[in-house]
Amino acid sequence: MNRNERWRLILGKEADAGLGALPDELASLDAALDAIYDEAEKPPDKGGGSRQGGLGQRGGIRLARWLGDIRSYFPSDVVAVIQQDAIERKGLTQLLFEPETLGQVTPSIELVGTLMSLKGMIPDTTKETARQVVRAVVEEIIKRMQSSLETAVRGALDRSRHAPLRSLPNLDWKKTIGANLRNYDAERRTIVPERFHFWARQHRRKEWNVIVCMDQSGSMADSVVYGAVTGAILASMPALETHVIVFDTEVADLTAQCSDPVDLLFGVQLGGGTDINRAVAYCQGLIHDPRKTIFILITDLFEGGNAAELVRRMESLAGDGVRSMVMLALSDSGVPVYDEAMAKRIRNLGTPCFGCTPGLLPEFLTGALHGADLEALAKRLVKT
Repeated sequence: MNRNERWRLILGKEADAGLGALPDELASLDAALDAIYDEAEKPPDKGGGSRQGGLGQRGGIRLARWLGDIRSYFPSDVVAVIQQDAIERKGLTQLLFEPETLGQVTPSIELVGTLMSLKGMIPDTTKETARQVVRAVVEEIIKRMQSSLETAVRGALDRSRHAPLRSLPNLDWKKTIGANLRNYDAERRTIVPERFHFWARQHRRKEWNVIVCMDQSGSMADSVVYGAVTGAILASMPALETHVIVFDTEVADLTAQCSDPVDLLFGVQLGGGTDINRAVAYCQGLIHDPRKTIFILITDLFEGGNAAELVRRMESLAGDGVRSMVMLALSDSGVPVYDEAMAKRIRNLGTPCFGCTPGLLPEFLTGALHGADLEALAKRLVKT
């Protein structure tokens, strides 16, 4: 493909006069893009119609063909963007409401957000397909995040100290074997240890309380997806007591759904107003040991409730020793749109407010568990 052809694909059919028509082998690719991105319209003809780029009203057959076309021309990340544009620009809800077409859609974070926002409109015949799409995205996020989150939490909890309490459950096998390798008995083909090393204790009880509180307004869709999966991963760790809360003007406790992240996400209702103060008040009731509590508030801080009371509550949490952080965005871009004045007020309390990518979250958890200066950590890691 030469440069003229690339520009012609970008600019659309109106550029035919200046750049020339596309060769036949690029015509179907151009048609697939034209269906979504051709915004030109002719005046209504005598029959009252008008020409628009689109996939028409004949539903499943044309949509299925179009989905197959874009998958054959573009990599999966580009396909996901084009699909989302199809929904947002052309209102192609057939992509979500017909099992035959939804089953062919490339799963993406954005698509999960759209499914969550329209979940009440999805017909029963498509609900299971929708769950499969959401589960594919959830499993990919878990694959990316679970190991690093677990390593961060387990590494931060103090299991490095050893004690003379000699019991088999507390035996540190790795250190014991490493320290006694020089005592390997070749004839017996075994190690004869001179000294045993034991963990100070096993983490059998919930030592930390982690509260993940998420703003479910529509603008926070990507952050809610990542936040919900994060909450589910943390809830699976025996050393943590984890709560997952979502809010708009009301507050919903979704902790009981943490065993299945898909159920957790379908418990979210995107859209509506925002009462952050009310949500923080609910979360305060979940705290039983402030100095062993991590509070992760995921919101853009556009408060529709009592802003002054919200600041007072955040100040109270900081004064009590709760390790709080406000994530203005938890997304692949990590770039937030937020209430800068409110963020400044909360930062002045010593509570960091920042946007970040999911890959940075384990480092913030480690810092919180170690009692690090989270504001300084945020300044080092992010530019919010």
